[in-house]
Amino acid sequence: ELKGIVFVIQSQSNSFHSKRAEDLKRDILKQAVDLGKELPTVLLIHQIDRHEGAWTILPLMRDFSVTYGRNSSWIFFCEEDTRIQVVKLVETLRRFDKSKEWFLGKALYDEESTIIHHYAFAENPTVFKFPDFAAGWALSIPLVNKLAKKLKSEPLKSDFTIDLKHEIALYIWQKGEGPHLTPVPEFCTDDVNSYMVDHCATTFSNFLPLCGEPVNKEDVFVAVKTCRKFHADRIPVVKQTWEREAALIEYYSDYADISIPTIDLGIPNTDRGHCGKTFAILERFLNHTSPRTPWLVVVDDDTLISIFRLRKLLSCYDPNEPVFLGERYGYGLGTGGYSYITGGGGMVFSRTAVQKLLASKCRCYSMDAPDDMVLGMCFSGLGIPITHSPLFHQARPMDYPKDYLSHQIPVSFHKHWNIDPVKVYFTWLAPNTEESSNGKKVGYNREDL
Repeated sequence: ELKGIVFVIQSQSNSFHSKRAEDLKRDILKQAVDLGKELPTVLLIHQIDRHEGAWTILPLMRDFSVTYGRNSSWIFFCEEDTRIQVVKLVETLRRFDKSKEWFLGKALYDEESTIIHHYAFAENPTVFKFPDFAAGWALSIPLVNKLAKKLKSEPLKSDFTIDLKHEIALYIWQKGEGPHLTPVPEFCTDDVNSYMVDHCATTFSNFLPLCGEPVNKEDVFVAVKTCRKFHADRIPVVKQTWEREAALIEYYSDYADISIPTIDLGIPNTDRGHCGKTFAILERFLNHTSPRTPWLVVVDDDTLISIFRLRKLLSCYDPNEPVFLGERYGYGLGTGGYSYITGGGGMVFSRTAVQKLLASKCRCYSMDAPDDMVLGMCFSGLGIPITHSPLFHQARPMDYPKDYLSHQIPVSFHKHWNIDPVKVYFTWLAPNTEESSNGKKVGYNREDL
């Protein structure tokens, strides 16, 4: 029955995202009313603020078990852009015995082992399946209770959260002692308007958000972090690909090279983290650019980014809010910890966020500290949540399942390792003449890159 399903929307507190999640919650409840059914429970993850790491889901299992372990049958997780046909979802879940341990979803798998999954299942990575969150995924209550019990006796280790969907599947699998993901064909990521969706209980709004006109080119200041040893091989790639999309761009290095040109911030290059350099860039943005420029993007010299698409995406965010946007990772979230935007995919700041950060006393604990993690720590301390977008990528296209990228219009990828970065840019990120003004997905000629 519908009332036996607890819906959990993987929401965020940023105003744009929380509104999307509230709209989905209203839609689920309206469908229940129209069916004349008792209203199900619909939770928004960002409102479960007892946990800094609520978005990583596993820390919530004990609460779910205590609150819903007796009177519910399923916990169903979805993203703010997942669309749910409630009747079909109930019919789909009814096929599975709710007294057994079930882990249901749309299956993704790695075609080759990848660093973002620590080269798991290196001999044959295709054997391990993990859920595409965009399609929705479900845990039966007996499995939730089992996970809660395990978490009570063995608290989560305090380490990194990099790809949550893969890590949750690994945790549930328990080295073969727990259930594998059971693929459910009714959990779909086709667009709701596709002719393919008649059998689907879920669909996904697979387009680049556009909330009005794209922000002006002059509203986005781009800071590229580089160093002398990469001037000759990495900077030419930027100039051949996305530099032309940026109206305001500066290259920051440990050496002033007028042919690029680069700006020497007076901070020596470090082999590890670049915290000193990044904070110097933030200070420079605040003090030496027009106060009318609302957005700062900080990228590495081996980041491939679509400024064209970023301008569309930024139309959805209020620069008067402290926005810190990109691909979210976590550190130590099982035991407190903090979330951060991983630097390689690009870090986007509203001027308001930079002002609040620099007005605080939070700074690098060393010049070579990891800049992205220090920023995450600082914003966490200030009570400013980071904002996740899956359209930013810390790795290369080949490091992600094809099916996962198929319902995205990506904003960035990172690294030039073992690829032709110019080809990757023009295949995945270059403005496409067919890219329509409403941001709908179009057919790209994406080769196996």
